[in-house]
Amino acid sequence: MASRHTAYTNTAHTRRPDRRGLRGLGRRGLAASVAAVAIIGVAYGVAAGAVGPGLLMSGGDTDHVSCAGARLTVEGQTRTGLDVQCEAGGTGNGGRRVDQPEQAAAPDTAGPTVPAVNPTTPATPATPATGQGTDPTTPVAPTDGSWWVPPLGNQPWQWEIDHPLDLSSPSDMGTDATLPDGQPAPDPVIYDIDGIENPTSTVTALHALGDHAICYVEVGTAGDYYSAADEGTPTTYYQEFQAAGVLGDKLSGYPEYFLNIDSPATVSIVESMIDQQCAGKGFDAVETDLDETYSGSDGPTGFQLTKAAEEQYLTTLADYMHGLGLGWIIKNPDDTGDSFAADMEPLADGVLTEQCNQNSTCTSLASYEDHKAIFNAEYAPEVTSEFCTSDDALGFNGAVFPVALDGGRSPCR
Repeated sequence: MASRHTAYTNTAHTRRPDRRGLRGLGRRGLAASVAAVAIIGVAYGVAAGAVGPGLLMSGGDTDHVSCAGARLTVEGQTRTGLDVQCEAGGTGNGGRRVDQPEQAAAPDTAGPTVPAVNPTTPATPATPATGQGTDPTTPVAPTDGSWWVPPLGNQPWQWEIDHPLDLSSPSDMGTDATLPDGQPAPDPVIYDIDGIENPTSTVTALHALGDHAICYVEVGTAGDYYSAADEGTPTTYYQEFQAAGVLGDKLSGYPEYFLNIDSPATVSIVESMIDQQCAGKGFDAVETDLDETYSGSDGPTGFQLTKAAEEQYLTTLADYMHGLGLGWIIKNPDDTGDSFAADMEPLADGVLTEQCNQNSTCTSLASYEDHKAIFNAEYAPEVTSEFCTSDDALGFNGAVFPVALDGGRSPCR
């Protein structure tokens, strides 16, 4: 619902002052290193997989190219040629860690994995528009055909998207929290952090602690917050959206603009971002912020968006994320006041809601109760004594967070 943050009011969701513009370009991105560039369409007769610049294939010939690095990506395509790149790195396996197997399921900590078969008919992925930014890589599912799903029960969690997570800070890590009765709170086992500004090493460190990491990205708006170096891309995602002509009206209070979710170019660029920043860094799941812009709850978009278009867009993204071995955490589906939350529940692996108690929308999440993890963030001046009894009874993972989401938390349990 909120672009990064939502401040408490007695009326609707309103955003707090933008913190990202204050950080300038102090971002850390994932710089891509290239092992080899294979250009298909250049020398017939070279053994399959042993491709160098200049493999030429005659009419009717076939060949196979293998990548020993992290993944094989398509860099360019014409009617008679295809440029592919083998990226270096050890993430492989659809973005899963290959040097650290998935933890065995344990009550309240590890969570189940589910087969990569969706309960709804998968949407046909949109065809990327030619010449519109960086094309997404082809999803490669984990070898076991599964992705992480946050488990039910008490799941201590931390939400910090104001700055790169400081692994040595008790406030950032949420390890200095107390429960409503004053007792020390359990340490978080799930961390929701910014996907672009946090490097692979942070995700790896969280996994080494036995924790799971959720990748925060915005899929309904775009702001010019990062440099290409921050993102590890030739041009920024914002520049790609701008060049594709998919930016709409300005989001009130923020230097960012709504995206035309009906455009194949938007799908292509967002998928590329999810692949590079979330799967490429080894995250376990994705939190998609501003994923209900059709409702107008965030203001006029500049486009004629419909619920059907939003659901098609998110179905395409959910299928893509699942294909990469990533779970999907839907954001604020209770804001829309219609059947949107229930419609998307079969595909969502969990839900993050902001201020559902303060805004009396918790009941809109009834379809998720008892079989999908629900994370509820309330903001000051709310205190845990005002909602924890209700959240605990519903099985919500409720907590009060600082408005800036800059570290610290007051969980219900």
